[in-house]
Amino acid sequence: MTTFIFDVLKDLQNSNINLSNLTFVLPSKRAGLFLKHQIHKVSNQTIFSPQIISIEEFVETLSQLKTVSNTELLFEFYSSYNQITNKEHLDSFESFSKWAQILIQDFNEIDRYLIPQKKVFNYLSDIQELNHWSLEKDKTDFVKNYLSFWSKLYNYYTCFTEQLLNKGIGYQGLIYREAVKNLEPYIQSNTSKQHVFLGFNALNTAEETIIQELLQNDLAKIYWDIDIVFMNNPKHDAALFTRQHKTSWKYFKKNPFNWITNNYLKEKNISIYGVPKSIGQSKYIGTLLSDLSKQNQSLQNTAVVLGDENLLIPVLNSLPESIEALNITMGFPLKSIPLASLFETLFNLHKKSSKSFYYKDIINIISHQFIRPLLYFQDIDYASKIIETIEANNIIYLTPNRLKQIAIKTESIIDILFTNWEISVDTVLKNCSQLILTIKNNLTENKASNQLSLEYLFRFNELFNELSRLNSEYNHIKDIPTLFGVYKELLSTETLDFQGEPLQGLQIMGMLESRVLDFETVIISSVNEGILPSGKSNNSFIPFDVKLENKLPTYKEKDAVYTYHFYRLLQRAKNVYILYNTEVDVLTGGEKSRFITQLQLEKKHKINHKVIAPYVPLISLQLSIVNKTPELLNKIIEVAKKGFSPSSLTNYIRNPIDFYYQKILKIKQFNDAEETVAANTLGTVVHNTLEDLYKPFIGEFLTVEKIKSLKLKTSENVSYHFKNEYKEGDVTKGKNLIIFEIAKRYVSNFLDLEIQDLKAGNQIKIIAIEAENNVQIDIPELNFPVNLTGKVDRIDEYNGTTRIIDYKTGIVNQSSVEIINWEDITTDYNKYSKSFQVLTYALMMHQSKQIKLPAEAGIISFKNLSNGFLKFSKKDKAGAYAKKDSLITEDVLNKFNDQLKQLILEICSIDIPFTEKEI
Repeated sequence: MTTFIFDVLKDLQNSNINLSNLTFVLPSKRAGLFLKHQIHKVSNQTIFSPQIISIEEFVETLSQLKTVSNTELLFEFYSSYNQITNKEHLDSFESFSKWAQILIQDFNEIDRYLIPQKKVFNYLSDIQELNHWSLEKDKTDFVKNYLSFWSKLYNYYTCFTEQLLNKGIGYQGLIYREAVKNLEPYIQSNTSKQHVFLGFNALNTAEETIIQELLQNDLAKIYWDIDIVFMNNPKHDAALFTRQHKTSWKYFKKNPFNWITNNYLKEKNISIYGVPKSIGQSKYIGTLLSDLSKQNQSLQNTAVVLGDENLLIPVLNSLPESIEALNITMGFPLKSIPLASLFETLFNLHKKSSKSFYYKDIINIISHQFIRPLLYFQDIDYASKIIETIEANNIIYLTPNRLKQIAIKTESIIDILFTNWEISVDTVLKNCSQLILTIKNNLTENKASNQLSLEYLFRFNELFNELSRLNSEYNHIKDIPTLFGVYKELLSTETLDFQGEPLQGLQIMGMLESRVLDFETVIISSVNEGILPSGKSNNSFIPFDVKLENKLPTYKEKDAVYTYHFYRLLQRAKNVYILYNTEVDVLTGGEKSRFITQLQLEKKHKINHKVIAPYVPLISLQLSIVNKTPELLNKIIEVAKKGFSPSSLTNYIRNPIDFYYQKILKIKQFNDAEETVAANTLGTVVHNTLEDLYKPFIGEFLTVEKIKSLKLKTSENVSYHFKNEYKEGDVTKGKNLIIFEIAKRYVSNFLDLEIQDLKAGNQIKIIAIEAENNVQIDIPELNFPVNLTGKVDRIDEYNGTTRIIDYKTGIVNQSSVEIINWEDITTDYNKYSKSFQVLTYALMMHQSKQIKLPAEAGIISFKNLSNGFLKFSKKDKAGAYAKKDSLITEDVLNKFNDQLKQLILEICSIDIPFTEKEI
């Protein structure tokens, strides 16, 4: 395959032109590298390399101005804006940056296309005058300020550009305009210098003027790269600009138009693949490259062109191991580096001046991969210590001093992260630089394994140095939100560049990097509407009709640029793989690009079109099964000796695998800090409060006066237990205050229920409060002791009948403590767990001889207090008219004991594994 660059060099050689004396001007630096590599193929002798530059470098030379970053332009613009704007109407730098970026882009377009500035800006001002009722006598201040802004656009432009010119710097458009002004002196002083322009397509007015002047003065040659198929089709946008140049440039009326080629119609293998999602495309690119390698196809002349450059990392992670040589044109965005998330979290934390910080923000920072090692001192992980202290004490907001008290040996890093950020922007920047230096010192201890991380730090150090320079030179950044905005602006433009051999192996690039280059095999990703082409976007103050009148580019011209690049990639390629996203997406909508539809409708090539679905293996649900070994059985015996609690047994009924994790492996449920009081904390507070209130009356009959005296102590006791259980959590506001009041209401309502019972003539005697039990039950089939353990909330006598009461702060209905068949009590957790629990309490109390039968056992639900004591009942059948028996007798406990023994035998049997239930 011959490339466009080779054809140009060959033509120049055939014209007996000395290549060493030429200045090649190309659309990009990368194209220049490929051109330099091809020179030896056409030269028969050793020669000096010609000058090879990009169009931007050439124009900079002409203008004698230096290009500066968008961020620095913003600072310069704000300086000029300050000079010509009254202080009362002056926007802050943060507000200014939101509209100034768009205005700078418009300045750029106007200058690149050599539009008379005053004419355009006055026209825009006149439009706004008409739109906002300029003839109205009583304009509001808002309308006056709005119209004043539009009337000042030309003044903004004039002051801004004069300031830039005085400093010898400029944005691209200004550099182009100045280059055109300096063109005549350049031509006069370089009468023998020959320029070769190649590979250009869409040219702005300044570029057209420069190239045409050089052509007219016989100081240049220009080579276009367009196929005859596109040139002969007046509706094909791939040749939109080239047709305009051919017909409108005077030079081509007398000189040949080089070149219109005939490569597109040559035989090609074009495959179009619809692949779900962006990651799916990345994975399939890896599959395609793997297949090419297996077919012994060299990847030396293969390019992966990413329509969406965000796919770079997924594509790199999907490359087959067989690829040895690789060159990446694009840089890795700094905003995607882990260090970026650290500084974003820090800036967000300190945007508002505060003396204390939210615990989740603190945990995010101290858990970061670059920060955690800094909090490790003398074998103590202070990051873990901070997290554990937060969780144990329910600390929602922490001060830097509290952090220092917890992590006592790491005060310096705590200071950098959490103190002095409110003093000044300079201090913030010093903190960031100091943090980078501290991380660097830690990483250099193991430099070999931290090279990439050190490279990250180096780039971020450069970024913060640039921020410090801009702030010291212009002094526009007054607060952290503004600094954060500028930081994000800089971050979005900075990349971590890859190093590699640019002319070897597989090439991975963006669409614009493919200019002038030709490859035998091309893989193009993300060929969707909204990406290729990018579609309609109007990020400009200049209306569409004004752009049309002044021949400024609109979305149609921008789409034509993408059309040219897409089809130029196809011109000389033999194997083309086009991938698009089939799935509906927020931005692209899942619609394949018009380029694909156009290829299919042209019918100039045989196209293989497939929709690729990822292979999804059928994975049957595999429930966890843990077989019991002798070692595991020994652990079960230990638990049995210590005692099975009713909750652990019901946990086994619910799911045996949970019992295994919690009781055998001792895996505790993760407890985060309770930002809002948890249900179990509320339950504990209510239980403990009632325990404190009723313990003095053990062995006594209750009276209305006694209960009324308890009501006076309710608030104090609830407060005490909240402080004891919820630690440093705040219950004075928000949801927690509501939960605090609910706890008091629960206790107060319960006491009211007791008063009603007593006033109704019922006698209540307190037998025990929070009675602890640990009793051994006889299971002859087992050769080791089995104990039951548990704490009963309350035992009392109600009109002579013993009651075993369990408190529940959640909702419980009467049906939850009723059973029909004894066999069901150990099988259905949802229906019978409450019955199982109260019967276990009754069995323990009876065996320990703390109660006499018959008795009653049940639940008091604080969310269902109106129904009072919900008694366990045995029903003879289902239905509303079933006979119920609420008394717990020897017979009831014997039947329950039989089911309980069967359950414990199952737990302790080595032949029955712990099997997960499908919930």
